[in-house]
Amino acid sequence: QVQLVESGGGLVQAGGSLRLSCTASGLTFSTYIMGWFRQAPGKEREFVAGINWNGDNAYYAVSVNGRFTISRENAKNTVYLQMNSLKPEDTDAYYCAAGRSVSCYYGRSSQCDYWGQGTQVTVSS
Repeated sequence: QVQLVESGGGLVQAGGSLRLSCTASGLTFSTYIMGWFRQAPGKEREFVAGINWNGDNAYYAVSVNGRFTISRENAKNTVYLQMNSLKPEDTDAYYCAAGRSVSCYYGRSSQCDYWGQGTQVTVSS
């Protein structure tokens, strides 16, 4: 049984930082593309960042490029999202995803195979 468990969300002031973690089990982590998405109530899920199998390539949404960094530690089955210079508009539930398709890497959520339960990030102004 595959499980993705996110942690690290919380409340932070605008301009602050948070680091999200997502630990996977039940799959061969190093063979999966990993991604972060976010979603507000009543809105569509939005791509944030993707990282390839060995971590040497990453792809970001324009809205977070230069502020967020995705990374992974295959030895720990964990992917991270370092979020700096946070803005109130970054407030969302953040979800990690795992997929075999390169389309998951580029943000097509329907092409990701597994999802975590989400962690809430709230940025106050």
